[in-house]
Amino acid sequence: MKIASLVVFGWLCILILACSTKPVPEAKVDQRPTVQFTTSELDEYFAQRFPPNEPGGAVLVMQGDSILFSKGYGLSNLQTKESATTKTLFNLGSISKTFVANAILILQERGKLSVDDNLLKYFQEFRNKEIAQKVKIRHLLTHTSGLPDIRYPWKDSTFYLTAKDAENWAPIMKVDKLNFEPGSRFEYSNPGFNALALIIEKVCGKKWQSFVMEEILNPSGMLTSTITDGPHPQTGVAHAYIKSKGQWMEKDYGEEPTFAAAGNGGVWSSVEELALYEKALRKEVFLKSEVNESFPVKEFSYWSSENSPSHNWVWSMGKTKDGSKVIWHSGTQGGFRAMYAAVPDKQWLVVILTSSPHPINVYTDRAFDFLRTGK
Repeated sequence: MKIASLVVFGWLCILILACSTKPVPEAKVDQRPTVQFTTSELDEYFAQRFPPNEPGGAVLVMQGDSILFSKGYGLSNLQTKESATTKTLFNLGSISKTFVANAILILQERGKLSVDDNLLKYFQEFRNKEIAQKVKIRHLLTHTSGLPDIRYPWKDSTFYLTAKDAENWAPIMKVDKLNFEPGSRFEYSNPGFNALALIIEKVCGKKWQSFVMEEILNPSGMLTSTITDGPHPQTGVAHAYIKSKGQWMEKDYGEEPTFAAAGNGGVWSSVEELALYEKALRKEVFLKSEVNESFPVKEFSYWSSENSPSHNWVWSMGKTKDGSKVIWHSGTQGGFRAMYAAVPDKQWLVVILTSSPHPINVYTDRAFDFLRTGK
């Protein structure tokens, strides 16, 4: 579930706003002149990349509140031959982390926690108390904790095939030293988001999945989206595959170690409902107070990496070919690949979900070309 390497894009998300169950207000649609859109070339492009009898995917392109292109391709289940559609639920991989981050920020907004809380406050089990006091929630959110990932899932694959959030986080609490001082460098961490999920549970007194469903998914209108707590959902979702020696092999729950750990990759959604997520983020449906923080890159006083910071909380930030700012997150888990990329000043959104390995960065660039040229 590593973040896919992106050069030319990123995504928008107002990551910081307060829960509301009020009806979603009308969005302010960009009123500037736009090109005339013809979808046939884009449709042909994706149809060529998803053969009808192979694992499929779904694509959605939105400008303002208008969905300009939305279509499913190929199959969501090779055994049942069910077609992939724009309503098919795919595993989002690391895009799930944005929901966990939103939940943490909701709790901060309600005064239930602070991103400056250290980990010892929530995990007395840490072997090294000094390390637990150094690392704060904000470091987990931004992948700057310095905590080494000392799990060895491929050496103990039987355990990690079913290990959930707590089991994936437990080894990290035994670390004897940090890879670097918290807040000084970026190093992607899946267990850090297992920890954030557990913090949500400690603070709100319920499963973190329930909290996210009640406070984020439902208010956003994402009523068919779900979050696993272990096994792959039995029905209504895509299965993932990889090709080995010319044959498609299933690669999701039961085949992929750490797949059962949900805090870093347990959300399942469709391209249609991720469009609703984008609208809810724009309209401040579930977070409000820190809306202006969704745009600047997070800066750290002790930054020492040769690479400049490029994240706002969990979101990555970049540029399109024409220089527009993009805020994005990708996801990789088993055979699933996912991309959520938005351009705030143009109100563009591109969502691509696939159930086998595909070059989603290339596909996202093609979708942005469609938004620029209209074809």
